[in-house]
Amino acid sequence: MDFNVKKLASDAGVFFTRAVQFTEEKLGQAEKTELDPHLENLIMRADGTKNWTEKILRQTEVLLQPNPIDHTGARIEEFIYDKLDKKIPSRTTNAELLGQYMLDAATEFGPETPYGSTLITVGEYQKRLGGAEREFLQTSAGSFLSPLRNFLEGDWRTISKEKRLLENRRLDLDICKARLKKAKQAEAKAAAAPDFQETRPRNYVLSASASAAEHELRVAQTEFDRQAEVTRLLLEGISSTHLNHLRCLQDFAEAQAVYYAQCHHYMQDLQRELHRCANPAGAPHTSASGCPAPISSAFPSGASSPGATVSSSSNQRASSLAIEQIQLPVTGARKAKVLYDYDAHDASELSLLADELITVYTVPGMDPDWLIGERGNEKGKVPVTYLELLS
Repeated sequence: MDFNVKKLASDAGVFFTRAVQFTEEKLGQAEKTELDPHLENLIMRADGTKNWTEKILRQTEVLLQPNPIDHTGARIEEFIYDKLDKKIPSRTTNAELLGQYMLDAATEFGPETPYGSTLITVGEYQKRLGGAEREFLQTSAGSFLSPLRNFLEGDWRTISKEKRLLENRRLDLDICKARLKKAKQAEAKAAAAPDFQETRPRNYVLSASASAAEHELRVAQTEFDRQAEVTRLLLEGISSTHLNHLRCLQDFAEAQAVYYAQCHHYMQDLQRELHRCANPAGAPHTSASGCPAPISSAFPSGASSPGATVSSSSNQRASSLAIEQIQLPVTGARKAKVLYDYDAHDASELSLLADELITVYTVPGMDPDWLIGERGNEKGKVPVTYLELLS
């Protein structure tokens, strides 16, 4: 290996001189060049962005992957696949695994038994919940976590490098200022001494030393100003970073909304299935169009009671009759985009296909979680959270 001894010694000398200057500044024994207030403010803002981005990224990872061991393994796997330039395979979620266990247990216990058939029903919905969770994790990782991580591992590293270089240029500038100050003090002291013949060569040397120090100071000032400008331009880009992270945050919140809406309706569907299993079709108290009592208590809008549950079921039955038999006044008709597929559970509901446009409106006394949807000559109730209402 070819070593440049002179360069190595020079670099070591520069490092030592900077260390001495830094230490003396900390001890108050040397003057320190203050940065421009605008640049100082940009540095503080950038440092705050970096610190809070790290915290948000770390806590979002904990939210999406609560188990620390799984989280560490996921990061290692992500790193390996990134180095291999391959796509990370989707992992089975805990809900999907639970659903598969239930289906396997139902096979052993007997699908025709009450317990086995219920295990099949619950297991299928657990797998749907798991699939929704997996899709949410993938969407969040791509639209939110990756941009934050890219900033910390890319842009911030560049900013940190330029900040360190600016600090070195500042230390060099202050070292040159200190050298010039000492040279001028020595020159003034020599000029004040009696003008003996033997002091003239020494005065000439001191003057040359002061001139060299002034030249070094000008060079150091130029390099410092140039580096300050480069650093300032990079730091002003933090505003663009905030705008990018804002868009990513909106995407993350939208993905959460879709995920929780899917979970809500999957659980509604599951409750309906379990309710129908517990109450055969011929039972007098069964309502095909109404939601079972557990749904009302699972997502309360206020304090609930048995009386309120009965009232809710009555309202839903009345709403169903209103759709099929009575033409009540239409309120707030507008267009809506379907977010994802929905299968109707009875004749009062309307099946939906993702990305299609339908007309929706409400009728007096209708459950606020539902709207009346129309597609051509077809009409029926549709869940609100499966829709994106258009202005």
